[in-house]
Amino acid sequence: MPATDRAKDLARAAAAAAADKIAATITGIDVSGQLPLTDVFVIVSATNERQVGAIVDEVEERVRLAGAKVLRREGTREGRWVLLDFGDIVVHVFHEDERHFYDLERLWRECPTLDLGVLGSEQAAGAGRDAR
Repeated sequence: MPATDRAKDLARAAAAAAADKIAATITGIDVSGQLPLTDVFVIVSATNERQVGAIVDEVEERVRLAGAKVLRREGTREGRWVLLDFGDIVVHVFHEDERHFYDLERLWRECPTLDLGVLGSEQAAGAGRDAR
């Protein structure tokens, strides 16, 4: 079953927030077929810890305005990988080094990517797998 429209809307709000804070990369992955707990992963990277924090704050605010509140926030203190769990979506904001090391796109490569509608977003290593 593909991601819900609500999850896609929240993911687009998160992606727009990240793009506004000049995220290095933004990827959406529909994990609804593999995970019962969430529908979409939004994976974002930034070039430094301060930018990670700015993106996290903006994503949290924008998704709240879209009607969802953060259920869990982890990794804020270190500023290298912050996870924001909104229920329908989970947003991972990485420092670029950690993003390449953990390579979540590779781990979830069997899942379709989503067009998040923002300039700078990328389709995670599988241009033919889009789920719109």
